[in-house]
Amino acid sequence: MNKLLLVEDDYHLGLILNDQLEMNGYEIKLLREPNKTVETLLEESFDLVIMDKLLKVMDGTQVCEAIRNTQGVSNIPILMMSGLDGAKETCIAAGANNFIAKPFEVDSFIKSIKATIEKTKDFQN
Repeated sequence: MNKLLLVEDDYHLGLILNDQLEMNGYEIKLLREPNKTVETLLEESFDLVIMDKLLKVMDGTQVCEAIRNTQGVSNIPILMMSGLDGAKETCIAAGANNFIAKPFEVDSFIKSIKATIEKTKDFQN
């Protein structure tokens, strides 16, 4: 079972995504404080980080860049999501491995997660 870190400060969206991911067989840790993402990654092992670009405390691209600049967790796959125009390019430039535009269907979301984990497995070994 893949363990995912879901960084989402929107209360309701976090619960919805958490439940959907658990129903699809993933172990989830829901993190409501984006500024604790790197610390959490250093303390626990995850197969993927999923985060929104728009977070209340800081932009998800800042979190993504911090992960990429932290030894020991810099290679973890990151899937970012956003409903903003042009966000894909910004997220990928910040170091995200993959991007999904909101709104999305659950099936598309799960496929993006699987693709991101599979695509990055070869680079982590």
